[in-house]
Amino acid sequence: MSSSLKNRYDAIVVGSGPNGLAAAIRLALEGLSVKIFEGESTIGGGTRTLELTEPGFRHDICSAIHPMALSSPFFRQLPLARYGLEWIHPPYPLAHPLDDAPSVILHRDIQKMEEELGEDFKVYLKLMNSLSTHWEGMSKDILSPLRIPSHPFQMAFFGLNALQSAENLANRKFKKIPGRALFGGLAAHSIMPLDKPATSAIGLVLGAAAHAAGWPLPRRGSQSIADALAGYFRQLGGEIETGVKITHLESLPDTTAILFDLTPKQVNKIVGDSFPDSYRKKLNRYRYGAGVFKIDYILSEPVPWRDSRCRQAGTVHLGGKIDEIIKSEKMIYQNRHPHKPYVLVAQQSLFDESRTPNDKHTLWAYCHVPNNSNRDMTQSIEGQIERFAPGFRDVIETRSKKTAQDLEVYNPNYIGGDINGGIQDLKQLFSRPVSWLNPYATPTKGIYFCSSSTPPGGGVHGMCGFHAAESVLKKEFGLAKSEWQFHL
Repeated sequence: MSSSLKNRYDAIVVGSGPNGLAAAIRLALEGLSVKIFEGESTIGGGTRTLELTEPGFRHDICSAIHPMALSSPFFRQLPLARYGLEWIHPPYPLAHPLDDAPSVILHRDIQKMEEELGEDFKVYLKLMNSLSTHWEGMSKDILSPLRIPSHPFQMAFFGLNALQSAENLANRKFKKIPGRALFGGLAAHSIMPLDKPATSAIGLVLGAAAHAAGWPLPRRGSQSIADALAGYFRQLGGEIETGVKITHLESLPDTTAILFDLTPKQVNKIVGDSFPDSYRKKLNRYRYGAGVFKIDYILSEPVPWRDSRCRQAGTVHLGGKIDEIIKSEKMIYQNRHPHKPYVLVAQQSLFDESRTPNDKHTLWAYCHVPNNSNRDMTQSIEGQIERFAPGFRDVIETRSKKTAQDLEVYNPNYIGGDINGGIQDLKQLFSRPVSWLNPYATPTKGIYFCSSSTPPGGGVHGMCGFHAAESVLKKEFGLAKSEWQFHL
């Protein structure tokens, strides 16, 4: 680190994804001088929006729908609306089409789920109702590192279900195809085989968040989230410098703390011998998960879904019955590419006219693939969409495709196309990247992780950055105040 005192900062954040921005804001709220360095020309990490195809067509590069951003215990306290962030709620958060039956719709109103699930409604209500009703408090416990929860009894009930495999919970709890399919699609956001322990957790969290807060999309694209966070950070006196790729510690100004919104592989390269050998070896053993293959479309008209209700959903899960989803997700961890992959679709332009310059539409779609895959999955993805929307290929005008390898080139945090910052199985759920005692701190004084490679992991919620900043405030600046008692 440079010894130039005129450039001294209390803290430096490397990387401007949602977690880096959250960490920087939390530190700046205490009056600290903070600077963010971003390697790319624009901020945002996984919340960038670009004109990938043609001028005026705005495509979300990675994240598109944001239940956890709206639900985030930290973000929801920030005045982001003042800085241009506006949420749009589609009529339905989610639709899950089936082959020989009506689609399963995930409604905001949990009572309306009886129309979708019939005799399985009581089971669904038992799983989701308490969690969604107490979501504001529960989300603070769920989106935290391992610790004594503030809501121990509710968290105990959640944990009993969350620690199960999604395959076991769905097939044991639900008697009918719609309930099993809906839960399987929710749980598949874990990007893990659904027979693995704790894959139920993400299904429960995403379902509860839908009922408590919805699955909204930001007007003008996911970039609006990053821009609003950056606007507030600058208002607090923070600085952001883009186009600066940090390759070693010596290139940074003098500072008390450095927080890396990067994954272990990258931080290991930058910090080098400043880490003890034993810690470097542990970082080298950090495991990355499956990748994704993504397509962004321009369509001449909306997707011609067989079930017209799908047109009212911001997100559509394509995978049919749960058995098919289980099979496709397991194949990926066998280093195989499923012919019928589980596909996530977002249709933002149906609800946000700012995404296109005319009456055409954009579409966002991806499927899971083995890590570091270079396979083009276009035919498989379009086969799944066509299956539930006959004539889909006829409305395609333009495609922009990214393999898992392409995604890592676009964003170096996506190692092998892994958008979660590392696999989130039981071994790496809380002890990411290394230890559960203080997952954000490292053995080298003043160096911290604040990325999704720390608890609570992937998703646009900023809580990894928030908790990392709390650790910095306590260890480096002696500010051991309650984490929810800061003033905006």
